[in-house]
Amino acid sequence: MVKRIVVGMLAHVDAGKTTLSEAMLYQGGRIRRLGRVDHGDAYLDTSDLERRRGITIFSKPAQLTYRDVDLTLVDTPGHVDFAAEMERTLSVLDYALLVIDATSGLEGYADTLWRLLARYGVPTFIFVNKLDAVGADATRILDACRHRWSPGCFDLSRGLDCNDAEDVALLDEGVMDEYLKSGCIADESLARLVADRRLFPCFFGSALRLDGVDALLEGLERYTLSPVYGTEFGARVFKISHDDKGARLSWLKVTGGDLPVKSSLDTEVGRSTGDSGKADCTGTNETVDQLRVYSGSTYTLTDCARAGGVVAATGLDLTRPGQGLGCERKDQTPVLEPVLTYAVVTEGLDPHPVLKALRVLEDEDPFLHVVWQERLREIHLRLMGQVQLEVIQEELDRRFGIQVSFSQGGILYRETIAAPIEGVGHFEPLRHYAEVHLLLEPTEPGSGLSFASDCSLDRLDGNWQRLIMTHLAEKEHLGVLTGAPITDMRITLLDGRGHIKHTEGGDFRQATYRAVRQGLMKARNILLEPWYHFRLTIPQSNLGRAMSDIYRMKGNFAEPQTDGDTVELEGDAPVSQMRDYATEVSAYSHGCGHLTCVFNGYRPCQDQDAVVDSIGYDPESDLESTPDSVFCAHGAGYTVKWNRVEDFMHLPGGAYI
Repeated sequence: MVKRIVVGMLAHVDAGKTTLSEAMLYQGGRIRRLGRVDHGDAYLDTSDLERRRGITIFSKPAQLTYRDVDLTLVDTPGHVDFAAEMERTLSVLDYALLVIDATSGLEGYADTLWRLLARYGVPTFIFVNKLDAVGADATRILDACRHRWSPGCFDLSRGLDCNDAEDVALLDEGVMDEYLKSGCIADESLARLVADRRLFPCFFGSALRLDGVDALLEGLERYTLSPVYGTEFGARVFKISHDDKGARLSWLKVTGGDLPVKSSLDTEVGRSTGDSGKADCTGTNETVDQLRVYSGSTYTLTDCARAGGVVAATGLDLTRPGQGLGCERKDQTPVLEPVLTYAVVTEGLDPHPVLKALRVLEDEDPFLHVVWQERLREIHLRLMGQVQLEVIQEELDRRFGIQVSFSQGGILYRETIAAPIEGVGHFEPLRHYAEVHLLLEPTEPGSGLSFASDCSLDRLDGNWQRLIMTHLAEKEHLGVLTGAPITDMRITLLDGRGHIKHTEGGDFRQATYRAVRQGLMKARNILLEPWYHFRLTIPQSNLGRAMSDIYRMKGNFAEPQTDGDTVELEGDAPVSQMRDYATEVSAYSHGCGHLTCVFNGYRPCQDQDAVVDSIGYDPESDLESTPDSVFCAHGAGYTVKWNRVEDFMHLPGGAYI
């Protein structure tokens, strides 16, 4: 029976991931000639941008059959600036292949990849590449994997070594019984350990020389299990792109049932319109026009995508990355996110075509979060770093013929509150009416926003309550310190009132937005700044300088780890302090130092007052996010300032006023 699995290729930049993909495709007979990244002809470097830069920017699949296994290899970006593109693929992987550079070891970003794979529960193989390079040490890398990642990392490049069998058996009681009875462990048992993320098979070689590639392919055949799928239709969208003719492609993996061409999908809420194992073909929502099975830059059309298949669907305009369809009802919430914000400089250009082009790019990468700032007459967007910024510039020029520049990027702050507070919003111009009372409470760091209702149906009809919940979730609510998005809060509906004759849906939207802002205006607000987790490798002679710099940045680090003439510092520091530090490291270490930074969450800003003063945001002047309410008297509406709303509100307040 043919086994069908989807395997993601992950690595830190320059570890040789795309080269390994090329070698696997060549050894498996998919391609007849080996391309090279540095020659710009690799099979999976399908865009001109990737060929020129020599890095993977966009995730893309390739199809490969090896013996009785149909593999879909998904190559993902290795540069940290495109980590969000990589993370989006994790939800559709059956297995991951994590590629390690034997000369660089377990770099900081590799640690991030490992943690993400654990979060998404993806069984993982490891390939240690570039063993032919000077300084490569397979034993040292394997020991580091066991020490830092998991004691379940074992060398299976020649099968299970007799010396390791007992240690592997200790990973599972049932496997230990099998080992004690027979003196060996069956491949199927090893495959179950891999699927349960207790065993992590390691392979070694040089992808450029095709060394170790056959052993890796054999390992993927021996130590993987075919996923079991249900009959009810389900799919997970992991990527949006546009082909050369402008057709919108929704890349998805079918996780249950079948998806025939011309299926009708309820993409707005992420459900199939039918309950059968196939997607319903009788609905009135968006229709799948084509199903494309891509391998590199080419594709074939299929009439039906079956469970386990990865396809690009046309005809769907409302899908978004991370979205679940059919029985996959829950959307994925990513971990990695941009921490820098830039303004687009459109001097001499009409900003509207620029905004329209950026909206297309935002459709493909929602994290860009393109916003038109009417007050400033500027377009703002969010990015992970300088390389991504340069790629956005090139994409605008290549695809839309638009040449822009960007202002110096700022830090993307967040805001939260220190204690519970009640917010009230009232919206009552003539012939309109709605009042909303909300409880804003701080939650754990990194928890984001959550919404709930504690309002009796006797007080407010369920339809109005659901509408308020929708309005809470549909908007990015801004804080009152700097106008940054709020986070780490639970917002609970306490009470509300409508009018049987005069209330419309938009009235509750206005009242809800104003209630959030009014609560924030009364609260003790906390500014949060993004932090990096960094790993700095430098010559021993530069250790004193580096430690002094990190102290100056108000960062922290663990005890330095020495390896010969080099030393490694690992720790955390504010993004605002460390964002340009890589240039300094290169200068004072004469090119011998290396800094890797990855986003590591938000923490209270150490210079809150100074940052707030420098930004100069006035929440009462932000008319798009006003905290004030509107009441009605003598047939006319009038505005009441936020700090007097409680004197005019119609419903009694709670305990947090």
